[in-house]
Amino acid sequence: MATLDQTKFALTPEKQASIPRFLRQQITARPQAVTDVDLQGKTAIVTGSNTGIGFETSRQLLDLGISKLILAVRDLDKGAAAKTKLSEGRHLKDGDRTIEVWKLDLSNYDSLGAFAARAEKEFARLDIVILNAGIGPTTRTFNEHTGHDEVIQVNYLSTVLLAVLLLPVLKKSKLATSHPGRLTIVSSEVAAWTKFKEATGDPSPSSILAALDDKNAKVDMTDRMMVSKLLGQLFLAKIATLVPPSVTLINAVSPGSVHGTEFNRDRKGTLSGAVAEMLMKRMANSPPVAARMVTDAAVQHGEETHGEFLSFQDLVP
Repeated sequence: MATLDQTKFALTPEKQASIPRFLRQQITARPQAVTDVDLQGKTAIVTGSNTGIGFETSRQLLDLGISKLILAVRDLDKGAAAKTKLSEGRHLKDGDRTIEVWKLDLSNYDSLGAFAARAEKEFARLDIVILNAGIGPTTRTFNEHTGHDEVIQVNYLSTVLLAVLLLPVLKKSKLATSHPGRLTIVSSEVAAWTKFKEATGDPSPSSILAALDDKNAKVDMTDRMMVSKLLGQLFLAKIATLVPPSVTLINAVSPGSVHGTEFNRDRKGTLSGAVAEMLMKRMANSPPVAARMVTDAAVQHGEETHGEFLSFQDLVP
């Protein structure tokens, strides 16, 4: 087992995982906008980009001059509406700077395959991929195609499969420009907060997945979302050992606590949801501020972030 290189971090993993520390950072940190990066000539994909953090990250990429932006969304009509908003006040035209809306359903493997195949066919190079889409439902459901727990399906299985499918397309950036492509996964500090009880028995991957899919298990949906983020962190650590940063730079980032997004849409209209939203507005980031941290991770840093996690724009264990 690899040992943690403590020399690159300013704090221990235990301190980073502390909830009081997170709350202090959430209240006091002032994420800075990325302003000194020129993305002219580059192509980017942002998943879950019709609303919230994904939408605002897309706006920031356009502000930095991105030439081609793909809004990867489940609902094409909502994607088209987002494109219209993002285009306002900008001089965009075919062959120069463009925004395209592509269908992507993370609940369906066929959709993932079709999306990746289209990217492979259409792009001479792909520079940036930001995997932002995710869900945080209050009610447990199972994927109609795979039978897996839907939170694990969308937030983990489909997200990391899409990452793997897009790696050969990202490699084109290295071949075309000598600069590596960049892949950023939107994660969360909550990955450190779950007890991950499904891994306390047989620790084999198949047994853990079976435990997560147990239809008779009593599941805390907040914890299930935390587990999905932890699995994404474990994937990041593994894939970074297989793909060198000189070919594709891969990292993960937290947008912190965020209000005003669709991530918690299942809680809207409930008393607990109203109370949570009131508290979130006092301490959580707005989507534009949260997106600063995602944009920063995707375009601002170098190989020191490969296989690593950024929290409030700092590299942390």
